Amino acid sequence: MARLQPKKAPAANILLVVDDRQENLAAMEALLDDGEWQVRTVDSGEAALKCLLEEEVGLVLLDVQMPRMDGFEVARLMRSSPLTRYTPIIFISAIAHTQDAVLQGYSSGAVDFILKPFDPQVLRHKIQTLLAHERNRRDLLLLSQQLDSARAFNASVLENAAEGILVVGEDGIISFANPAMAQMLQGTVEDLEGQPLLRLISHPEMEGDWRDSDFFRHWKRNETYRLHDASLKTLVGECLPVALSSSPLPRLQRSMVVIALDMSVVRQLHAQLESQAITDALTGLLNRRGFHKALEASLARVERNGKRMAVLYLDLDGFKLINDSLGHDAGDGILRRVAEQLKSCLRPYDILARMGGDEFTALLDTLDHPEDAARVAEKLIELISVRHRIDGIDVTLGASVGIACFPECGQSVDGLLRAADIAMYEAKRAGRQQYRFYSPEMNGRARSRLMLEESLRNAIEQKDFHLVYQPQIHIETGRLRGFEALLRWEHRVAGTVAPNVFIPLLEETRLINRLGGWVLREGANQCRAWGPGFGDGLIVSLNVSPVQFGMPQLVDDLRRVLGEFSLRPAQLEVEVTESALMQDLELTREQLRQLRALGVRIAIDDFGTGYSSLAYLRHFELDTLKIDRLFISNMLESRRDAAVVSTIIDLSRHLGLEVIAEGVETMAQRDWLREHGCTFMQGFLVAPGLPVAKAEALPRVVDWNALREAADSLAPTPSP
Repeated sequence: MARLQPKKAPAANILLVVDDRQENLAAMEALLDDGEWQVRTVDSGEAALKCLLEEEVGLVLLDVQMPRMDGFEVARLMRSSPLTRYTPIIFISAIAHTQDAVLQGYSSGAVDFILKPFDPQVLRHKIQTLLAHERNRRDLLLLSQQLDSARAFNASVLENAAEGILVVGEDGIISFANPAMAQMLQGTVEDLEGQPLLRLISHPEMEGDWRDSDFFRHWKRNETYRLHDASLKTLVGECLPVALSSSPLPRLQRSMVVIALDMSVVRQLHAQLESQAITDALTGLLNRRGFHKALEASLARVERNGKRMAVLYLDLDGFKLINDSLGHDAGDGILRRVAEQLKSCLRPYDILARMGGDEFTALLDTLDHPEDAARVAEKLIELISVRHRIDGIDVTLGASVGIACFPECGQSVDGLLRAADIAMYEAKRAGRQQYRFYSPEMNGRARSRLMLEESLRNAIEQKDFHLVYQPQIHIETGRLRGFEALLRWEHRVAGTVAPNVFIPLLEETRLINRLGGWVLREGANQCRAWGPGFGDGLIVSLNVSPVQFGMPQLVDDLRRVLGEFSLRPAQLEVEVTESALMQDLELTREQLRQLRALGVRIAIDDFGTGYSSLAYLRHFELDTLKIDRLFISNMLESRRDAAVVSTIIDLSRHLGLEVIAEGVETMAQRDWLREHGCTFMQGFLVAPGLPVAKAEALPRVVDWNALREAADSLAPTPSP
């Protein structure tokens, strides 16, 4: 812990006594050292000067007659030093009583000359008075220094302040301007001083009398006046955006101080931020907010001139697949390319925007006829629907366009955009790569679709979905191969919803991702539960949506399911549609390779309905091929369909693939398939999708003869 030091005496309370005789020093110290001041004693002039250099002394009592250096010399040296120039000196002498000596003492800078013997009371009074004067002198000197420092500081602040500062008198005339203000207004301080303040203000306009201005009225009320959005006229005629603040100075000065903050950079930044707020960073087009503002302005204008206009809502077909399979960088490149193509197709005054994702909008202004919008839509579709090469891979895009015309389809921003969006979805529903004009009937369908989508979300939350199991049967022996797990939805109000209604919407909205994992777990769990009763050879086929098949975690999800339910991989069969396999061949090959390495079986579902070449089959690692029900239902009446089915069966046999015919409903179809070498079948002939209890009650081997007799008994009797 630091030790406390004694408080240092003020400099004006230190008294220095100089005398060469020790008895005189002792006497003076006894006389004067009573606590009112501190006494220092020295016995020579040299010692006195040394003490004065080391300590601030308030008064010196100086003997005249001293050896080596007398008192006059000490006084002369003190007056020549800046440190002691003003320190009071009293000469005390017992010998030098002549008038010349006294005058010499005063001329040396003494304030008094006392002859010995002297009256101690008089000496004490003189000392007290002189010390008080010295204290006052020092205080005054300190105040003067502080004032000079404050003046210098204030001047420095005004000189170096970044803000412009004016002092304006009660008459409105500028009496002071700092350099920053002169620089802001592109002039000199002299140019500004003497100018009326109102002459410099460009906005808001203040052309009246000074006493009618807000500056003067606020000054009279002793209030601060602020203008956040103002402009000053520079001395070269330009306009400078500023924020102004005027505050009254003390009343005696009868002035106000006006501070101006240059807002040029802020305004430019605000403009840049506003531009960024309405601009899509990726494509440079307007974004959703910018398009809304542009459409609002166009609506206000078109209502005055009576012209027609149309809003086009464009969605890219096939973009999600490119983005998911080739990565976001490739997807961003496609979007930038499409934006350039769209700009090249539109007129310079048409407005184009990217609404987000792969959706674009265009505002076609001043149209004469709605057909003009149709021609633009056709041109856009044709321009976009070409092959693009990305990283050495050819990909094909398409576009679906919805058109909403003003005023028929809507008279507000939201109304027109909603109508164009609905029409775009109608174009997609009709087969994609085409356009549709909005009609009121579409609104009803859109509402129904929206309600269905909301019902789907609720059904997922409330676990209204379940699986049924359709048996797969060996055509020759009737032996049960396994079951295909089929997703079903039992609506709490409407009842059973057909799969062809809700499954496409699940995939389109990507809600299927929230169900895909549940289907895998539920099917695997049921396969384990059936194991003891049906044997280890039972196969459960699980449908995987195109979206789910494209996800990189599919194999990991299956691996976890197999481990959780202790299943052999070959007990599960993954069914993927032909169209899903053909979306991205490289991704398909890699995904199939990983599935094969895992050990699960792989089946192509709905084969024949897609656009793949049969030659691709030799490149895919597959186990099973399922012939679509459309071919099966027509093969007995259509030689073309029969030829397709026969070809698929033969090709599969040569490739070592199992073949399952879907949708078999009659014994005649079963017999034809048997004759042509098809191995397995499923369909209503044996059973539809069954609840778990009914699936468990199904015979392990189907009696074909019994089925034939039952079918014959239900056949209509021929007319006589």
